[in-house]
Amino acid sequence: MVELSGFPITKRWPASQPDCLQLYSLPTPNGVKVSIMLEEIGLPYEPHRIDIGANETWTPEFLSLNPNGKIPAIIDPDGPGGKPLGLFESGAILVYLAEKTGKLMPAEAGRRYETLQWVFFQMAAIWPMFGQVGFFHKFAGREYEDKRPLKRYVDESKRLLGVIETRLDGRDWIMDEYSIADISMLGWVRNLVGFYGAGDLVEYGSLKRVPAWLERGLARPAVQRGIEIPKKA
Repeated sequence: MVELSGFPITKRWPASQPDCLQLYSLPTPNGVKVSIMLEEIGLPYEPHRIDIGANETWTPEFLSLNPNGKIPAIIDPDGPGGKPLGLFESGAILVYLAEKTGKLMPAEAGRRYETLQWVFFQMAAIWPMFGQVGFFHKFAGREYEDKRPLKRYVDESKRLLGVIETRLDGRDWIMDEYSIADISMLGWVRNLVGFYGAGDLVEYGSLKRVPAWLERGLARPAVQRGIEIPKKA
């Protein structure tokens, strides 16, 4: 049996299956990237629900794994060289799992880097802009009298959706095949038009390829499972 006691997070969230990958997450747009990926590749894992509403990401135990205090994070007991590895940042975890299993990322070098550029596009542009739309449209920011911040983030989100729309011309997926590029974006587009209720704001109805892509993604059984993990207590 693998010994994970060297990771302080396991004291607060004990591993009942220490030989399996440990996932510390919540079904947010960033969190479901990793749960969807794990469901797609079939790698055994044990999910731990981290309550961000109760500030559990700011506990010493969680910060010992991710000093940035954000979900998701993982511990792979079978990391490189057979040694346990802790990782945070959803994009880094997607790349790690793809390389570990040889799944959902092209093996050919050029296609691999092309896939990575879209993952980094999501990390650098989509989630910061979509997240700000959520804040200023649905959460505390909606009470601000100055609507210029909301307009700025709505306009940029519309532009980013247009980038995806153009990319999907003649394609079912961001690459020619389903990959971590799609997994990185699905939860955020779903959240923008669903949970945030910002579809009309960003003129989502004027798009054709993005809604069809989202529908295809959400129809995948692994995606349907992944968006509900970790399950509510």
